[in-house]
Amino acid sequence: MSSTISREKLEKYFFVASKALDIAENNISKGESVYAEVILDTARRYVSDARHFEKKGDIVTAFAALNYAHGWLDAGARLGIFDVKDSTLFAVDN
Repeated sequence: MSSTISREKLEKYFFVASKALDIAENNISKGESVYAEVILDTARRYVSDARHFEKKGDIVTAFAALNYAHGWLDAGARLGIFDVKDSTLFAVDN
């Protein structure tokens, strides 16, 4: 197991976080739009931060920001704020 974060791994996580964000944005549970917007805004900001850190060459912080973004989306999915079924992208039961 490698203890470094490669550019390829970072790009994979950008893809995964972006895909999860897109799915969450399009699957807000009825009556949860206020909570969903807070979570989505926070996740978007973390993805944006990740791009900023990537451009500065700070791959580790970029990777961490992507994981925070995905963590917020996972929490929303787990709490039922997002009606998602994809257990490969979210911490939900099928």
